[in-house]
Amino acid sequence: MFTLVFQNEDFLVIDKHPGISVHKDDNEQPLLAEVAKHTGDKQLYLIHRLDKMTSGLLLLGRHQKSAAELSLMFAEKTVRKFYVAVSAKKPTKKQGTIIGDMMKSRRSMWKLLTSKNNPAVTQFFSTTGGEGRRLFLCKPHTGKTHQIRVALKSVGATILGDDTYGGASADRGYLHAYALQFSHSGEAFEFLLPPSMGEQWPTLPEEWQQPSSLLWPKLPNQK
Repeated sequence: MFTLVFQNEDFLVIDKHPGISVHKDDNEQPLLAEVAKHTGDKQLYLIHRLDKMTSGLLLLGRHQKSAAELSLMFAEKTVRKFYVAVSAKKPTKKQGTIIGDMMKSRRSMWKLLTSKNNPAVTQFFSTTGGEGRRLFLCKPHTGKTHQIRVALKSVGATILGDDTYGGASADRGYLHAYALQFSHSGEAFEFLLPPSMGEQWPTLPEEWQQPSSLLWPKLPNQK
């Protein structure tokens, strides 16, 4: 279900395995209860969410005070998040910024709109992943449901294994929470976790090992 990456007195960081829900799912034991059993915590607090198919870095609070502080960081968008993904389809552009409102569509799907009233904002770079695949590094500036999955679909590159959005069949959904950067109690934290589960992950480019140092384009509202 998970691998413990880091812990201190305020929070835990785990590697959530693909196919595991962060909530109670199909009457199975919830993820947080399993983590708490492993760490000896009476209660853990979910700070942010990952889709069931998505693996990678997930932050959990160990008490109410830290959970409130960490949750506020996400609400104020002071946390830097980076994801990697694989598609079997070539995008209409190799890099860029995808901005648009998101609206609930049929079944459990969402769709990207041309309006920008409360938009999802996602930046990405991509490179060849070998054997007809394309590898993406994504930087979401907002935290909308299915944001990266919908953003990549909008440029013609549905994520490999993402059945909901028509991605090519695979052993898992190829989206992974790769890096987290934030400050807490006066200390800077940076976690970098390459994906380890899945048969079709290519080797990540060396320059992606410091994703925040890449030359990301300025957003429209930035000076």
